[in-house]
Amino acid sequence: MSDLSKQGPLARSKKDAKISGVCAGIAEYFNIEVWLVRLVAASFLIFSGTLAVIVYFVAYFIMDEKKADDKAAHTVEIKTKVWQGGQPPQRAFHEIAKEFNELEQSLQRLEGYVTSNAYKIDRELKQL
Repeated sequence: MSDLSKQGPLARSKKDAKISGVCAGIAEYFNIEVWLVRLVAASFLIFSGTLAVIVYFVAYFIMDEKKADDKAAHTVEIKTKVWQGGQPPQRAFHEIAKEFNELEQSLQRLEGYVTSNAYKIDRELKQL
């Protein structure tokens, strides 16, 4: 479970803002990607129409603007994904290929056991 008390209050963020910072503030508060919040908001707009616009304006007026403090100006953001860390895509492909090879070997061992005489004998013994 994440500790939201360290995040501070829910506030609009001008850091990644496109319109007024509502989606960016929600994304920062819940520590998720901004594009995901925007996708949910756009879907809500498509399926609900004017209700989404009303909710957005209410959120704009309720949420305060996030104050820029000195600590936030000097923070270093840690990049956790392979493409964010500056690693070449070949490394990511190599890691994925390695995982697939391990899965394939495991599947081959399983298939070898299921098609062997030992499996047939074990199955017959369990039926007794």
